[in-house]
This record gives sequence, structure tokens and C-alpha cells, in this order.
Amino acid sequence: MKVLLLCLKAFETMEFSVFVDVMGWARDEAKCDIKVVTCGFQKTVTSTFRIPIMMDVTIDEVCADDYDALAIPGGFQEYGFREETFHEKTCELIGKFNEQNKLIATVCVAAFALAESGILKGKKATTYHMRDGERQKELAQYDGVTVIDEPVVTDGNIITSYCPETAVKVAFKLLEMLTDKKVTQYIKVMMGY
Repeated sequence: MKVLLLCLKAFETMEFSVFVDVMGWARDEAKCDIKVVTCGFQKTVTSTFRIPIMMDVTIDEVCADDYDALAIPGGFQEYGFREETFHEKTCELIGKFNEQNKLIATVCVAAFALAESGILKGKKATTYHMRDGERQKELAQYDGVTVIDEPVVTDGNIITSYCPETAVKVAFKLLEMLTDKKVTQYIKVMMGY
């Protein structure tokens, strides 16, 4: 199995690292055949707090057919996260994963990439809930999106969450959907959760 980890400009490193760690633990400790491939618009993507991270591939090199799941960490608008979140390449890639009913997991405000691509129409989802729910209210303005104020919301093949604290929960949910509850519980215990 291959998970594409799409790192958009100004992504949060904490929200990125949980997918690498949880899938890595599953590969090494539970002998799951899972590989995480990092992807950005460029080979080096600068995170929210100005940490440059080298990517395995660029978005132009990706074919959705080669992956089983897509994971997208959130990021800070103030550092330019929305520039690539709303880009047509991002929306097109998300659409291709969704057309094939592949798993799509986002953390926090990365849900806006899904909304912008149109795949949240008729779906339940969540996003950042602090500051009087201003981001959730904004997400609810997209046509057909039902915003649920819960830490992690799963609707079909789509997983969304509402803040950085939920990132590991999203990674575990994605692992469960890729494998099963038994493997996921074992990895949780091994990682101390």
C-alpha cells in the first residue's frame, strides 16, 4: 500500500509527521506493506514555521492510480497555506483520488482543499473549531457541506478533523481503514496511546 502525503506550502510539521510515524510503526512493528511518499509543488516545501522539508516527488510527477490513500496536513493561512490549497493542481489531484473512491485524510484546515475540489458536496466534515468556530462557519458556506463539530469526522472515504491535536487520531483512523482495527490497536499500544 502507498500513501501520498501531500505537503502544501506552509503545512504544519506536527500534522505531517504523524502520518510518517504511524505508518512507519505499522510497517516495522506489524509488518504491514505500507509506504508513505511525500509530495509537494516543489522538491523542498517550507512548513508553517519555516522548516524546509525535502519531498520524494512533486505534484506533477504523481499519478493517483499508484496510491491507495491521500493524506493532507493543514497549515497556517498567514504563511501562505491557501495558495496551494486552492490551486487547480491540488483540486485535480484530490478529484482523481475521490473518483477512484480512495481514502482521503485531512487534518484541520486542509479540509478546505477538499471543499474547494468539490468532493465534500453532500458530505459531513469538520475543520478548525477554535476562535468561535470561524473556520467551521467558512467551510459550511461551501455548497452541500454539513459541518460537524467533532474532533474527527469520517464520511465514506473521507476523513477530516478539527485541530492539530487530532492529527494522530486521523493517522490512526487512516491506518485502520487501510488495514484493520486489530493492527491499529496493536500500533497504538506499541506507540503508547
